[in-house]
Amino acid sequence: MMNRRSFLKAVGSAALLPMLPRPILAGNGFSRVRPTSAAWPSPQAWKKLSEAVGGNLIAIDSPLSVLKSDPDSSAAKSIWKSLKNPYYIGENPGLTETMGWLDAWASKPSVYAVAARNANDIAAAVNFARENNLRLVVKGGGHSYQGTSNAPDSLLIWTRHMHDIEIHDAFVPQGCAGTIPPQLAATLGAGTLDIQAYDAVCNKAGKYIQGGGCLTVGLAGLIQGGGFGSFSKRYGLAAASLLEAEVVTADGQIRIANACTNPDLFWALKGGGGGTFGVVSRMTVRLHDLPKLFGTVSFTVKASSDDAYRRLVRQFVGFYREHLFNDHWGEQAHIRPDNALDIGMLSYGFDVDQMKQIWQPFIDWIKNSRDYSIKFPQLIASFPARHFWDVNWWKQHWPETMWRSPGGNPMIGLLDWTLRHLVPQPVFDLDPRPGTENAWWKQNTGEAGWFIWGYQSLWMPESMLQESEQQRLADALFEASRHAAVGLHFNKGLAGAPPDAIAASRDTAMNPSVLTAFALAIVADAEDPAYPGIPGHEPSVDKGRQAADRIEMCMQKLRTVAPDGGAYVSESNFFEKGFQQSYWGPNYPRLAEIKKKYDPDGLFVVHNGVGSEQWSADGFTRL
Repeated sequence: MMNRRSFLKAVGSAALLPMLPRPILAGNGFSRVRPTSAAWPSPQAWKKLSEAVGGNLIAIDSPLSVLKSDPDSSAAKSIWKSLKNPYYIGENPGLTETMGWLDAWASKPSVYAVAARNANDIAAAVNFARENNLRLVVKGGGHSYQGTSNAPDSLLIWTRHMHDIEIHDAFVPQGCAGTIPPQLAATLGAGTLDIQAYDAVCNKAGKYIQGGGCLTVGLAGLIQGGGFGSFSKRYGLAAASLLEAEVVTADGQIRIANACTNPDLFWALKGGGGGTFGVVSRMTVRLHDLPKLFGTVSFTVKASSDDAYRRLVRQFVGFYREHLFNDHWGEQAHIRPDNALDIGMLSYGFDVDQMKQIWQPFIDWIKNSRDYSIKFPQLIASFPARHFWDVNWWKQHWPETMWRSPGGNPMIGLLDWTLRHLVPQPVFDLDPRPGTENAWWKQNTGEAGWFIWGYQSLWMPESMLQESEQQRLADALFEASRHAAVGLHFNKGLAGAPPDAIAASRDTAMNPSVLTAFALAIVADAEDPAYPGIPGHEPSVDKGRQAADRIEMCMQKLRTVAPDGGAYVSESNFFEKGFQQSYWGPNYPRLAEIKKKYDPDGLFVVHNGVGSEQWSADGFTRL
């Protein structure tokens, strides 16, 4: 579960021209064709492609068009409401979960989409795009903050409907017999969402699959970006669990990539960035054992003054190092500008008594000072790990599970909370459309249809947890929080993980900084839902730029203690400086060579992806 940031409502309107970047003009070099070009494929050519993919070629009309043509209509009002439903967004090829990024991009539909059913459909689309010199984009979950799963005037390969799941008791990658022992694994279609994987593997099979925290994220994109879930501190990167992938490369060939067949491509797919080396059609991932229990600790501490808050941050840093810096704890702490420390963490394998014992020293320190108050609601609870992603189970047990153990014994609250302090609301939001049973974590609702003002990340090195460095870290966090809220995502730094998780994650394309980071610091702000050019719903330019400035000042304070920390490609600054080093560090040269081998002409171009420096910002013109 994630509660990443607060959102501000759109205020006022703004002119579109100063907010969005000007289009890149084609130069004298190679340039892809647009619908206005004489070289654009003929209707007959598109008809042949449609036949080749079984009639699954879709002409895309953006649902947002009615918001401009008839903004006061009931249809327009319905769409604004629907933009808070991530399933509505994901089921429409003309929409993306993120509506855009201030001064960077706005969501634009492709001209056509191939609703792929299998690798052959994907290969047909890849060949058509290459032969007709088209801009090509790929979308599964459609969550890309940086707009990599959409582009105007393009052909979209849409994998949403490819979500078959098969569990194997003894999987051996092709060509690896006698080299890699049989393993418990699951093969997933490229359009599989986290919730679908968790349901099949965890709820039904009683095993664990390393997916993401947000339930509507696509597994294929998650893995290609490296991938973190709430329990990554225990299990490692999602990419580290990849055993094999079926992938269509730029030449239209359907290839198998694993440790024994096309091992270079296999390595690049493990964290080298989605939509860059080919189109993944299916993947097989290693499964893990589930513990009996997961747990949660959630509360807020408010300090009475700046000095008291500085001491609180210092105390928490030391407490984290001594008690929480291990593979049992993930998720977040937020250091806020209003002198409040938010704790929202998940535990692996602990019951309530164990969590109570772990957190008691910190709570006692707070209670022994008049400078602090603990705000309600406060929560400590454990629940069966097998049901953590089981929506029907939560429906039946909420809020009982929040105060009763799996054995039925009442939980004694670590933070002196009682039932009246609980918030009796579901942990999920449900798809309101008739005939659906879709659900997502309530904390992720804000990300549906949001328009980003700024978003930056930085891996925080474990060296800053040394006793001699803790004060410097705490001071940097305090100074940073004077500008914006800092989220420390402990599950997104692998320091403290078990040796086998570290070893598997080291064998990926991710920046090795992730291996020695105790957390990923994220600072961000956005408004929702908003979209340029829609009267009354345009992104607030002035407020957005002010927020972006605060985020930059905040991150500058953090960089004083982590100057070379690097950033997480899937959650980072659109304007990331030196993205090659930030995202992949010393692995970038190897990734660039693999890109050149499998996609020498740059058919696959995404913003700040491997090889993207050779292309214009819109991906149409070779520089």
